[in-house]
Amino acid sequence: MKIVFFGTPDYVLLVLNLLHKTFKDRSMESGIITVVTQKPKPVGRDQKLTYSPVDTWAYKKDIPVIYGPEKVPPADLGILAAYGEIVPESAIRNLKFGILNIHPSLLPKYRGASPIQAAIAMGEAKTGVSIIKIDELMDHGLVVSQFSEDILASDTLETLRKRLFERSAEVVVALIPAFTQGKVKLREQNHDEATYTTLVKKGHGFIPAEYLAACLQGRSLKATWKIPFIKDYSLHPTPYTLDCFIRAMDPWPGAWTLLRLSASEGQAKRLKILKAHAESLSPKRYTLILDEVQLEGKNPVSWEEFKRGYPIAALV
Repeated sequence: MKIVFFGTPDYVLLVLNLLHKTFKDRSMESGIITVVTQKPKPVGRDQKLTYSPVDTWAYKKDIPVIYGPEKVPPADLGILAAYGEIVPESAIRNLKFGILNIHPSLLPKYRGASPIQAAIAMGEAKTGVSIIKIDELMDHGLVVSQFSEDILASDTLETLRKRLFERSAEVVVALIPAFTQGKVKLREQNHDEATYTTLVKKGHGFIPAEYLAACLQGRSLKATWKIPFIKDYSLHPTPYTLDCFIRAMDPWPGAWTLLRLSASEGQAKRLKILKAHAESLSPKRYTLILDEVQLEGKNPVSWEEFKRGYPIAALV
């Protein structure tokens, strides 16, 4: 079984490692024969050229790396997990059994780039993973396998993502033999029920100060809060929805707001909200509790410690 792996970030190594361990062959007659990942990019203030975690993994294993799916060699199967680019039909045709995409949502819900963040931010009780046979449209293909996973009240993007991809690795490895032998029944998604997410960007973690101030007082607002990475969805700012949003942004890009440290200070400063939780006051009422914050240029501190240091700081 010759496999081409498409992926980029560190968390997909959970899948890649198990695939390699299960299917590797010293003669290279089977196993991961190539990885397809994004090109190295300049990162940081010094713009140092940085290779993706999948690229680095393949280099250490002496496995060929390709930048760009149009160069995919003939193989039996493709496995795709958070690759970050659209795979053209010509590349799909080069793979005997096509490409299985590991998408971390219960499709057709939350198609697109940020399904885990969306599920947490929207306060979902469950999410899951859909393994689909990709076609030319985004997250549109036939469902090969699907499983659900509870979203815990303490889950962040990082903790939930780790659980989903750990389990996905086991599911996809177990699925490959039956899938390539034609023993798996595929089913079409209900495309009328599809919802969409977009790529989370650096500025998307911003929480308007008036929303935060109200929720710290246990108040909910009737305002419509448009979540920038979830198309056609909006929320009402409540202590519970802000708690969900903060966890969805952890660890990146992080939730933040703006404040002035004194009445005389003109320029507002960024305050990162590192940890928070919603505390129940009654069956239907919550208040937002900030646990840990970080003022730009300073070290992380507890919210109580921050208030002692800046007693007249004002949210703006």
